[in-house]
Amino acid sequence: MGFIIYLIVGGLIGWLAGLIVGKDLPAGIFGNIIAGIIGAWIGGELFGKWGPELGDIYLIPALIGAIIFVLILSLIIRAVRR
Repeated sequence: MGFIIYLIVGGLIGWLAGLIVGKDLPAGIFGNIIAGIIGAWIGGELFGKWGPELGDIYLIPALIGAIIFVLILSLIIRAVRR
């Protein structure tokens, strides 16, 4: 059950990061889940573990990390398309 909650929270974090940045992630819900999980990892490494926690993901650093990941991913996608 914990893994399913982890995936749901990761998807929500990725979705919120996409909304804040204004970019759609490729692969839809799977892209959101991946962006949220990678963002949680990036945020945890850069900003530590603080703030509210849900599904073993600290929400504030995860959101900041997911925003960073979505920005980098959108730059890479734009460069590849040119």
